Amino acid sequence: MADPDEEELVRRVATGDRAAFDELYRRTSPWLAVRLRRRCTDDDVIADVLQETYLAVWRAAGSYAGAATNGSAVGWLWSIAANRLVDAFRRRARQARVPTIPLLGATAPAAEDEVLAGRVDQDLEQALLRLPPELRQVLQAMVLDGLSVRQTSVLLSVPEGTVKTRARRARIALREALS
Repeated sequence: MADPDEEELVRRVATGDRAAFDELYRRTSPWLAVRLRRRCTDDDVIADVLQETYLAVWRAAGSYAGAATNGSAVGWLWSIAANRLVDAFRRRARQARVPTIPLLGATAPAAEDEVLAGRVDQDLEQALLRLPPELRQVLQAMVLDGLSVRQTSVLLSVPEGTVKTRARRARIALREALS
């Protein structure tokens, strides 16, 4: 095969082909970096997420290549990167929760507000984790990535009607979990 597509490159990476990994990285990392920058302006976080993403690709390519998946290789790659970015945001949020000594004259938020904010974040996170993977993927694509129904349909390789149904089911499940 003279010019393999990304799916073929992932299959080759699964067999330990370093040249295929290098080619996959060359083709996809600029695109992936641009998508990540739309969600995060911190270049250090982007660099860490890219590194973690391609490390995960190297380690888990066999799980993609061996599975009869309906998604594309770049969609699979993006889902890994998006999850790594969410993990980075969570780490940053945990680090930001470290108590600091307030400066003189600074007003502190009410204890009730702090508890409520932490509780809402935890409840939403738990509700998202309880969603079935196919519903969570649609939410990620449409909400986090800002993709349209048509774009989400192409990314996930499912009909547009399925995307709409999954988005509706996800919203209903989240609403029930958070009420």
